[in-house]
Amino acid sequence: MRIKNFRVAFRLSAILVSLMAFLIFLLFFLINLKPDTEALFLLAIMLLLFFFFSVFLINFRIERFILNRIKDIYNDLSPSGVSMNQQIVQYDIEALRESVQKFANDKKLEIETLKEKEDYRKEFIGNISHELKTPLFTIQGYVLTLLEGAIGDKNVREKYLKRTAKGVERLIYVVKDLDLITQFESGIKTIDRSFFDINELIVNVFDLLEMQAVKNKISIGFDRKYTQSYQVFADEERIQQVLTNLIVNSLKYGVKNGKTQVSLEELNKDKILIKISDNGEGIEEEHLPRLFERFYRVDKSGNRKAGGSGLGLSIVKHIIEAHQEKLLVESARGVGSEFSFTLQRATKDLKSNQD
Repeated sequence: MRIKNFRVAFRLSAILVSLMAFLIFLLFFLINLKPDTEALFLLAIMLLLFFFFSVFLINFRIERFILNRIKDIYNDLSPSGVSMNQQIVQYDIEALRESVQKFANDKKLEIETLKEKEDYRKEFIGNISHELKTPLFTIQGYVLTLLEGAIGDKNVREKYLKRTAKGVERLIYVVKDLDLITQFESGIKTIDRSFFDINELIVNVFDLLEMQAVKNKISIGFDRKYTQSYQVFADEERIQQVLTNLIVNSLKYGVKNGKTQVSLEELNKDKILIKISDNGEGIEEEHLPRLFERFYRVDKSGNRKAGGSGLGLSIVKHIIEAHQEKLLVESARGVGSEFSFTLQRATKDLKSNQD
């Protein structure tokens, strides 16, 4: 910027000196004066000094003009609470240009972030509307049918009331899971850590999901026999919810005669890695970054093979993050998926500190 201003000042000064020399020689011609060599030499020196003085004067005035024009803009861009003495680059044009560029880039990033949040908000509202309207319309249809006279038929009444109850249960799932996620995000919901054997907890989850696994014709179990006890320090109820959600998700998108396996791995003396892997449908790589968002569907058609609130993986993410642990996922379409998370091991030092 300064180089450009200096070039402008140089050109203007050259024009000004040339004009002045022309007028002086024109004056000599009109008055028929013929200056000697010494006078011409002094005149050239005066014009040269005038030229340099003019260059710096014009350059200074140009900068002052530009700075006065953009001073208010610069003051708006400067951080609030910063004194004039601290603004050491206030009269530096290049620094000001960089400041304006940074301001523009920051605003552009902010606008893009707001657009992404707006798109996410619209998608979230659309998803939750879909989750709620399906059971609501089902309940409404059965209730209206009963009110219009079908309530007199005992068989129809009992069948429709059972289906209405299932619709209400689906709504309760959605509301409860949304409430749980909101509590975790707002910091209201805390975890109640205790010492327990993760092997036993996994076996309990297998027992709870055995009927569903048989129904889906998928085998569930450990990848091998574990004789060692793995004591961990975590919220047992919440970790059971994590295991249940991950295994249910595996059963939901598994293949006939497939298998879902849980494995345990000692990462170090402080951490244990729990893996839930299957040979099911798998997930394309493009979906993995958004897999734990609320109501996010890999299947954009909106169809579900099984019931549920659509918030299972989002709840898993919040529970693991509340434990300050890591949650990982690897998957390939047609190959299968592997979800894994870490837990704090129950070491002797940790137990003695808790006691």
